[in-house]
Amino acid sequence: MEWLIQGAQLIAALSLLVILHEGGHFFFAKLFKTRVEKFYLFFDYKFHIFSTYSNWFRKLMGKQPVAKKENGEYEYEGTEYGIGWIPLGGYVKISGMIDESMDKEQMALPPKPWEFRTKPAWQRLFIMLGGVIMNFITAFVIYSMVLYVHGTEYVKSTDMTYGMKFSAAAKEDGFKDGDIITHIDDKEVLYWTIGKLQDISNAKTVTVLRNGKKEVIVLPQEMSLLDMMEQEPKYADMRLPNKVGEVLPGSPAEKIGLKIGDRITSINGNAIADYNDVVYQIILRQDVLDKKSTHADSLKQRSISLVINDKDTVKAVLDANFKIGFAPEYPYKHKMTVKHYGFFESFPAGIERGWNVMKSYVDQLKYLFTKKGAKNVSGFIGIGKMFSTEWDWIGFWQFTAFLSVVLGIMNLLPIPALDGGHAIITVFEMCTGKKPSEKFLENIQVVGMWLLLGLMLWANLNDILKLIGLY
Repeated sequence: MEWLIQGAQLIAALSLLVILHEGGHFFFAKLFKTRVEKFYLFFDYKFHIFSTYSNWFRKLMGKQPVAKKENGEYEYEGTEYGIGWIPLGGYVKISGMIDESMDKEQMALPPKPWEFRTKPAWQRLFIMLGGVIMNFITAFVIYSMVLYVHGTEYVKSTDMTYGMKFSAAAKEDGFKDGDIITHIDDKEVLYWTIGKLQDISNAKTVTVLRNGKKEVIVLPQEMSLLDMMEQEPKYADMRLPNKVGEVLPGSPAEKIGLKIGDRITSINGNAIADYNDVVYQIILRQDVLDKKSTHADSLKQRSISLVINDKDTVKAVLDANFKIGFAPEYPYKHKMTVKHYGFFESFPAGIERGWNVMKSYVDQLKYLFTKKGAKNVSGFIGIGKMFSTEWDWIGFWQFTAFLSVVLGIMNLLPIPALDGGHAIITVFEMCTGKKPSEKFLENIQVVGMWLLLGLMLWANLNDILKLIGLY
């Protein structure tokens, strides 16, 4: 059931973003009086699920069937809107534009005034970048509306009395458990999010409060965000007290008699200082297993010995998902800072949040060309797993906004088949006054399509390899 919920969210988000992205191209094409022949959600190779050119639909609307050309294509009678059967995106077919949907017979005829190729370079540039522009606007609007409806809720760094928990690598860099991060370089850290790890990876110094005193930690010259994110425990994370705050009904924790206020002080002989240690010890046991492990192997790793309150030793068996079934006491319930935004206040705040996400993602692109970064490229399965296993509207819209940013940035990459590749060629034309030949544009379009296909196959292969335990 969980994968169905994640899959539904993925399809809903991508469908919305594809329609809006292609709608950006559509808007500027219509603005500059360029003919848009098709507007499709998903691809319609050989046949489609729905089309406004279908005879049954035309009859329903009281219109005559659309005439066909000798090659089977419809004659133009306004934009054809439809839904294809291959759920890998969507497209708009613009007359006279060299892309994956171009009509070679049409391109062989003399140019017409309504065609893309006859428009001034600056208009063609806007048409090509219309999808990217719409992606960024979409992200800004979603972030703004989330802030308007829900505001933001956080714990100020200075109120984090338990401080932070650090990995072994972070401790080698100079951090200590309990430190409170107040500044990254000269920028104040108002509250902690996992996204601050990226700032640390690019910083020279971090200022912390340690036992009430300020300490400046000089960081190594080169730090890898990917390494920091993959560490367990994380390079830096909020530290939570070693105290039970909630016991889930029917869970292993309830079965062994764990009660609110209890403390787990040891797991299999390993001392537990905080809730982070509980999570870490369980992860260590889970990581031993792979796809070849049997039920007996899993049961062995899920069987643990606990010491509760420094006196009672009990045996427990974690559930199939390696969960013990309790939540820690959250010490900051009465220290939460809530910020609400008025309607007009939400837009500059939403744009700022979207801009920060854009900068963060662009910075992470440098890891794409590393061995470890290439392995972390995700396809549809990986992206789907990033959605919540429960339908959470706030989470859905937040992640949809992030995907919109990703879609916009990826389309700006200088690959010939992408909007960014087309845009670079047009800018070159505007600067030099030399327009590339249609044959040249057709050839690089083919090269770009093969590159895109290769990237898509690689991303989805990564997902499969992770599923079968080879990554």
